[in-house]
Amino acid sequence: MRPGAAADDAGRIDWHARITARLGGSAPAHEIEEWRVSGLGAELSAKLREFYPTRLVPAAVLVPLIERPEGLTVLLTQRATHLKNHAGQISFPGGRMEAQDANPLATALRETEEEIGLGRELVTVAGYLPDHVIVSGYRVTPVVGFVRDAFSLDLDVTEVQSTFEVPLSYIFDPANHVRRRRAFGELELELTDIPFGGRNIWGATAGMLLTFYRMVALEAPP
Repeated sequence: MRPGAAADDAGRIDWHARITARLGGSAPAHEIEEWRVSGLGAELSAKLREFYPTRLVPAAVLVPLIERPEGLTVLLTQRATHLKNHAGQISFPGGRMEAQDANPLATALRETEEEIGLGRELVTVAGYLPDHVIVSGYRVTPVVGFVRDAFSLDLDVTEVQSTFEVPLSYIFDPANHVRRRRAFGELELELTDIPFGGRNIWGATAGMLLTFYRMVALEAPP
């Protein structure tokens, strides 16, 4: 077990400690060699560069880890059904970088406050995941943050229909990862969905969660 991957007497992993150990000190990495597509590793993501949109808009999301007494949960949003792009999809709070944003962290915190009313003072940054390329033309920097559970949300209903939480232990259990095949040109790749409570987490959001799983939950992360 790596340093920081603490476990209690029953052998349960202290995910807070492991996340802190593995992501602590990380910074946004925007180099193209680090980009990910749909949670794939660096090598497979590189093979898909010909399918990247020609113009990528910088964006950032917050991966909110809620510190519940029973364990960490991941807060997700379901986008409003009337939106032009990604209507009804499950996502993290976030959006495109604006001129006033100093860095991806500023974007993620601002967008989170605007979309769901979660104050930045409640967020402690744990670290960053590699940038993810979205077929709609965004290069997204995921910011992982611990969130104190003493909060209330105020949703911007023009963008967000609802929010829900998924136990991190559920997301990190490979038994809950549903594989599907998708063709990219001549390449056929295996992607991952994560069904939960009648919803299906897929696409970019599932890809970021899978990258998070590989970096944190596996004993030898890529």
